[in-house]
Amino acid sequence: MRITDTSDLWWKTGVIYCVDVETFFDSDGDGIGDLAGLAQRVDYLAELGVTCLWLMPFYPTPGRDDGYDITDFYGVDHRLGHHGDLVELIRTARDRGMRVIADLVVNHTSDRHPWFKSARSSKDSPYRDFYVWRSDPPPDTSREVVFPDQEQSIWTLDDKTGEWYLHHFYRHQPDLNVANPQVRDEIAKAIGFWLEVGLSGFRVDAVPYFLSMLGVDSKELAEFANPHEYLRALAKFMGRRCGDAVLLGEVNLPYKEQLEYFGGAEGGELTMMFDFILMQNTYLAMARQDARPLARALKDRPQTTPDCQWATFVRNHDELTLDKLSDSERQEVFDAFGPDPSMQVYGRGLKRRVPPMMDGDPRRIRLMYSLLFTLPGTPVLYYGEEIGMGENLEAEGRMAVRTPMQWTADASAGFSTAPPHRLVARVTGGGYGPEHVNVAGQRRDEGSLLRFITLLTQRYRECPELGWGHYEVLSHRTPSVLAHRCTWDDASMLAVHNLSSEAVTVSLVLGDPPLGPSGETDQGWRGVVLVDLLPSGDYPEDGIPVADDGAVTVPLAGYGYAWLRIQHPAQRRLI
Repeated sequence: MRITDTSDLWWKTGVIYCVDVETFFDSDGDGIGDLAGLAQRVDYLAELGVTCLWLMPFYPTPGRDDGYDITDFYGVDHRLGHHGDLVELIRTARDRGMRVIADLVVNHTSDRHPWFKSARSSKDSPYRDFYVWRSDPPPDTSREVVFPDQEQSIWTLDDKTGEWYLHHFYRHQPDLNVANPQVRDEIAKAIGFWLEVGLSGFRVDAVPYFLSMLGVDSKELAEFANPHEYLRALAKFMGRRCGDAVLLGEVNLPYKEQLEYFGGAEGGELTMMFDFILMQNTYLAMARQDARPLARALKDRPQTTPDCQWATFVRNHDELTLDKLSDSERQEVFDAFGPDPSMQVYGRGLKRRVPPMMDGDPRRIRLMYSLLFTLPGTPVLYYGEEIGMGENLEAEGRMAVRTPMQWTADASAGFSTAPPHRLVARVTGGGYGPEHVNVAGQRRDEGSLLRFITLLTQRYRECPELGWGHYEVLSHRTPSVLAHRCTWDDASMLAVHNLSSEAVTVSLVLGDPPLGPSGETDQGWRGVVLVDLLPSGDYPEDGIPVADDGAVTVPLAGYGYAWLRIQHPAQRRLI
């Protein structure tokens, strides 16, 4: 193992942190978070162990979809600051060892974007073909809408020209026509611009919709037959402009289809993808207190090329979608974590954060985050997860989890000096309000969730086998326990998680013995021990001995977990 290899593909062992700029920290007292405020909190993020800061949209917007309705792909929304503030943020983050990526929202624009204003003004507009139009009435597409409570069709009639335009999302977000080479050029220019400003890549919004050819003119379609070739060309372009930049894709599809967006067996398209299948099965497994759905998902997950990576998460900025579960499985998760209809959204997901879903049980909350950091891949945190923030169920849909960051115990949560009624969003109340959950208090508390997650980020970074290695789900006879081993050359560790409230003892056979530091295998399991990387006090300080045949027995408390380094006698790794 060469630890220096990890600096080339930095995303394989990164810790990504997603921030909504307008709800993170307000520097000027107007009640809206801003880029200057975020820059003031970069040291906090560095202390947490973040290596990559992901910015949700900061572009100019009418604000009808929390910034995802964009009017200028090259701009910065005036409420959040300006380009100079963004450059200062990127520079400060880089100095603290963090890269910055941002949302790339190129499936659609706002209907107030100059392109669409021109396109709808006349059929002869030079921007008409930047969007997808049809002259005949569309069929019923009510089953294809993304937001069934808001839209009944993915086509809307534009009165000015008497034709319908395509929008997979809201009607005020018309879809761009990427079959048009002019549109592709504009997207490349925008990517190139932000790379020059200093971004290290993008989280690509709604990739399958972005590449959809629905409604595209047959002549254009014939000249643009394979959208994946375009995605490959886009990745190459980005690589030429910035060699270590990433494309982190939102692709909520079955594994077989997801693999296509990596570029198949050869790679070359998206660098990373969120693992929605694994996330959804994590909640199903937690609801059942049975690790087998999670084990099956890991076994079904396809191998990627060495240059690609899965991104793991247990919460994000959208609804917690459960759309890849069966109806009965989804209902199990609803019953366990969101039984009230006010907690559910679109009939397919939850509008809740992790701590309330776990009834505030610190054992279950910590189990979830231990899983997040040990499931093979790159962990992604959503702001506020590290302190256990709750949600505001009175907010509409996805906005329930986009509440102001809670820095202190005061009424405006230390987010702003403005009074609560002037804030961009309402602060969470009740048992998860700032008087109970805030950064200041947890920084002083050795036993806080913030301290725990900081420890996890540190240990994760010390275990590159979690991001780089081959993983194996180990067989045993304890259904509530997920046991998996990650190995990269001579580095190997065992992660065990008990999803049940009952204490268990799990007996395992670890498989092939670890390599020695020089690659030797003749030692077998002799002298190998499992060293506890989390100071739980549950295991001997000198390690759990492994039998000559690789067998080991590990006791776990209810909702217990352990990170156990497989330590060869001749290894010199820090423990």
